[in-house]
Amino acid sequence: MSQLIVHAGDFVFQARFEEQLAPKTVAAFRKAMPFESQAIHVRWSGEGVWMPLGDLDFGVTYENHTSYPAPGQIILYPGGISETEILLAYGGVHFASKMGQLAGNHFVTLTSGLENLATFGKTVLWKGAQKIRFEEV
Repeated sequence: MSQLIVHAGDFVFQARFEEQLAPKTVAAFRKAMPFESQAIHVRWSGEGVWMPLGDLDFGVTYENHTSYPAPGQIILYPGGISETEILLAYGGVHFASKMGQLAGNHFVTLTSGLENLATFGKTVLWKGAQKIRFEEV
């Protein structure tokens, strides 16, 4: 099983790829690693942070997609109705944009450090954008 480290602001989370459930998304994301971005707070979706990626094309379509990621689940929206993005849920999320409900591919799950997840999310909410980096170990 592939292990990841997610550096998010001042926090470090261990994670795993969901290779069986989203193999194409995992393979596409691996090609972009180490992946670095800025996490900002979601506008419409609830308790989550997102990485807006504009017209970046990972070359994937829907697989293992959901509109309701659980805390610690990371989804990739491949673009279409809205811009490409990655979302990390830290609480209740109903994934949406100004165009309405969206669904993203659940391809990563945090496996440790979950006790700090809500604190990270609230840090993004109250203090603004935080650096985020995904690396495979």
